[in-house]
Amino acid sequence: QVQLVESGGGLEQAGGSLRLPCAASGLPFSSWNMGCFRQAPGKDREFVARITRNGVNTNYSDSVKRRFTISRDNAKNTVYLQMNNLKPEDTAVYYCAARELGAGNGFDPAQWDYWGQGTQVTVSP
Repeated sequence: QVQLVESGGGLEQAGGSLRLPCAASGLPFSSWNMGCFRQAPGKDREFVARITRNGVNTNYSDSVKRRFTISRDNAKNTVYLQMNNLKPEDTAVYYCAARELGAGNGFDPAQWDYWGQGTQVTVSP
């Protein structure tokens, strides 16, 4: 049974930082691409970042580029999203996702196989 468990969310002031770990189990972690999405109230789930199996290649949405960093530790079966210089518009539920194959660009939530339960991030002005 595949499980993705996010943590690290909370309330932060604008300009602050948060780190979101996502621990994976039930899958060969080093063989899976990992991603992060977010969903604000009343909005669709949107792509934030992704990282390839070996951690070499990463991609970010324009809205978080140069502020967020995705990384992974395959020995710990964990992917991390480091969020710096947070803005109120970053407020959302953040989801971890996993997929085995690299079909498509990975920007569409429908291209991912497994999801975590999400963790709330709230950024105050």
